[in-house]
Amino acid sequence: MARRDSPEINAGSMADIAFLLLIFFLVTTTMDVDAGISRKLPEKQPENIDKPIVKERNVFEVIINRNDDLLIENEYYEVKDVKELTIAFIDNGGGKGNPIAAFNETEGTECSWCDGAKNPKSSDHPNKAVISLKTDRSTSYGMYIEVQNEIGAAYTFLRNRLAMDEYGVSYEDMVEQEGRGTSDPATMLKLTERIKIIKAKYPEIIAEISSN
Repeated sequence: MARRDSPEINAGSMADIAFLLLIFFLVTTTMDVDAGISRKLPEKQPENIDKPIVKERNVFEVIINRNDDLLIENEYYEVKDVKELTIAFIDNGGGKGNPIAAFNETEGTECSWCDGAKNPKSSDHPNKAVISLKTDRSTSYGMYIEVQNEIGAAYTFLRNRLAMDEYGVSYEDMVEQEGRGTSDPATMLKLTERIKIIKAKYPEIIAEISSN
């Protein structure tokens, strides 16, 4: 009996198809990428440095406990209240501030650009107003970020308002324009100087403390 050869299957085309399917899935599939939060950590201070004396009225105490309860100045609040309360504290303008080097000040002056209640029991000046954010080890990351965002939004609001009053453009727009850059060095220099002035008038002063 004659030997019959077994038919062979050409696998070359199947390999091509498999490769094309792999490329298709790589191109069309979306992958989750965890985005970090850009935070500039404070510089390490020398051990023998004299600690500044901060008056109690110039400290705005925000506490998030282990149960994610929010206490502001020893009273319970919701996250949605943080921005408004922070603005009122920073913008109070109840006294004189620290000398501002950008303005060549030799002694502190009152905040002429503040629009607060000038409560003698609240902050003296934006450059003296300290936001003290205290958290517990069991505080949830989500709650911490929500409160951080509201505090940041308070500073942005005040800077935007001042920039609109002084220059007719918001602080955020100026920062965005600076990031894009310009071909005119003089324009860029003026823009950078204006941003510096706005930040000097409303400096972001946040002290973060984590308890065990």
